[in-house]
Amino acid sequence: MRHTEFGPDGARIVWTEAAGDGPPRVYVHGLGAASAPYHAHIAAAPVLAGRRSLFVDLPGHGLSDRPRDFGYGLEDHAGALARALDAAGAHGTEVVGHSMGGAVAIVLAHRRPDLVSRLVLTEANLDPDPPVTAASSGISTCTEEEFVTGGGFARTLEKVGPVWRATMRLADPTALHRSAVGLVRGTRPTKRQMLTGLAVPRTYLQGERSGELAGRAALEDAGVRVVTVPGAGHNVMFDNPPAFAAAVASDRR
Repeated sequence: MRHTEFGPDGARIVWTEAAGDGPPRVYVHGLGAASAPYHAHIAAAPVLAGRRSLFVDLPGHGLSDRPRDFGYGLEDHAGALARALDAAGAHGTEVVGHSMGGAVAIVLAHRRPDLVSRLVLTEANLDPDPPVTAASSGISTCTEEEFVTGGGFARTLEKVGPVWRATMRLADPTALHRSAVGLVRGTRPTKRQMLTGLAVPRTYLQGERSGELAGRAALEDAGVRVVTVPGAGHNVMFDNPPAFAAAVASDRR
């Protein structure tokens, strides 16, 4: 386990690391999650094993610190992730990002292209104002005070399933709320615009059970490889691990 400072009062971002050869592969979790529980089994798959792998917990999540004087927007998370990769000497990485982690990875690649050689995005948030069914939309309907001290966090934990609850209860409620608000607010340019403008190889994984990806044709026209993973929902890495690992292992554009 390693760490480096990223924010106020010496706050530290934490990652676990497995030694290996080749360009580093960095795994980044989604909202209310943590990277190792969601991705360690993928990194250990035969088609991926042996690569240097970093499992980074974003600020306010997992093992990382949760400073109160931090924004937790997508740009803030991307800046903290960049600090971790710089400290780890991990440049030219393959970044595997799930949901919010995919959105953070896009912002990172846009702002720090030296750090990213390839993106694999699993149902990443591409647009502001996601559907009301999205967890970020539900969380952001509360004020920060209502969510943190008025029972919103507890109600959210009751609604989510046991897998997500196992990591969400480790997240700081303030960080979780601000992260959700940041997802709903989005970025300018949008993450979709950033993604289509990148030159690195990009793969987008969409679970079959999640329905058709909005704007798929335009993404493919821009060189993004879109893969529909059979039998999978939002958590592709749990629903169909072999297909997920195979997509990460592929170096096709």
